[in-house]
Amino acid sequence: MKKLNKLSIWGKIIGVGLALSVSQHALAQVHEFKLENGMKVLVKEDHRAPVVVSQIWYKVGAGYEHNGITGVSHVLEHMMFKGTPKHPAGEFSRIIAEHGGRENAFTSRDYTAYFQQLEKSRLPISFEMEADRMRNLTLPEDQFKKELDVVKEERRMRYEDKPRSLTHEQFIATAFTSSPYQHPIIGWMNDLDNMQVEDLSDWYQRWYAPNNATLVVVGDVKADEVFELANKYFAVIPAGKVAISKPRLDAPQRGQRRITVSVPAKLPYLVMGYKVPVLKTAAEEWEPYALEVLAGILSGTNSSRFPKRLVRGQQIAAGVDVGYNPYSMHDDLFTIDATPVGDHSVAEIEKAINAQLKLIKEEKVSKAELDRIKAQVVASKVYEKDSVFYQAMQMGTLETVGLGWQRMDEYSAKVKQITSEQIQQVAKKYLLADQLTVAILDPLPLETKPRKKILNIKH
Repeated sequence: MKKLNKLSIWGKIIGVGLALSVSQHALAQVHEFKLENGMKVLVKEDHRAPVVVSQIWYKVGAGYEHNGITGVSHVLEHMMFKGTPKHPAGEFSRIIAEHGGRENAFTSRDYTAYFQQLEKSRLPISFEMEADRMRNLTLPEDQFKKELDVVKEERRMRYEDKPRSLTHEQFIATAFTSSPYQHPIIGWMNDLDNMQVEDLSDWYQRWYAPNNATLVVVGDVKADEVFELANKYFAVIPAGKVAISKPRLDAPQRGQRRITVSVPAKLPYLVMGYKVPVLKTAAEEWEPYALEVLAGILSGTNSSRFPKRLVRGQQIAAGVDVGYNPYSMHDDLFTIDATPVGDHSVAEIEKAINAQLKLIKEEKVSKAELDRIKAQVVASKVYEKDSVFYQAMQMGTLETVGLGWQRMDEYSAKVKQITSEQIQQVAKKYLLADQLTVAILDPLPLETKPRKKILNIKH
């Protein structure tokens, strides 16, 4: 879930100068290549430091899964570090660390990505090993069983033992009925319990191919040299027969949905969500940008309405946050979550939130408030571009969800064009009671004996 960054006082002081500096780097040219096997290569030169970030993005994630194999993309991500005939288990991480680099991976609903950050001359090491595990993963049964236990413990620690996370998981499963986003990225425990190594092998053969991948490189490199290296290591891999992912639209919601989750917890918790379009699905391109600004008006900085009015003003909430991600492949949720403070109830907070949403629909945001929030929303994106890693992240995300990296520099201009009337329009159009899903955490008494944790989580 995307949350807007808070800007420090010092950040505001240096913001103008830094924004100008970063913008110059952000506008640097992106070089696009395509290998004969269909693999796309994106390179952006950034010569401020002698480092390079290499990321390989596969167009597959939890949103591609179905009942019975949920979590398979994430488990396969773990197993990608467990070796090939050339590089046995543990060698990948050891070699990267030996050369002073760092590496890891992440799975989302829309993609799975692997990255390394190294001194620039070490880029061939990254390419050689990524090309090797693209097609030569061994998937040994004993390693699979061990890693599956790690993933199941990760699920227990991060979801089942965390009341808020568990509530949010149930909330998502209630909000979506046929959308590919209904299932958790980590998978349902029943599916993990019944997962076989053959499930991973089938998934690997189906999706891990050069013609289903994008290689993104950002740093102190020369684009033509990167292309030569990519051609050397990746072009020899034959294109695969990638599965076709059919459209899976969520069924229309025809009324409010509400659930209560009763588990041992210290505090109650509220999460609300409305179905909204994203850049990939919006009929009107400006709507997702208006939703971004609306999220900033409501939450994200100390001057936003929820923290100003509900946290510090009415003092009924410990925190109220808004989440929205315009870079998904499918329609997503505009979420609001809150925790009451003192003797105040979830019902009081929900009523106060609805009052603020009603105000947004009835009264246009003032020019002063809109200009301030737009500046803060834009600044949060500008600061991200000061990092070569997040430049690569933005390119990889846009390319993999089907928007195209070419849209990476349009964000600021699009946000600045949003008007008060447009904010009011999206609020009236999408923040509707019949399109609302609500989940409430109703705390049970806490258990006296904590469950023993048995494994360390690395990836």
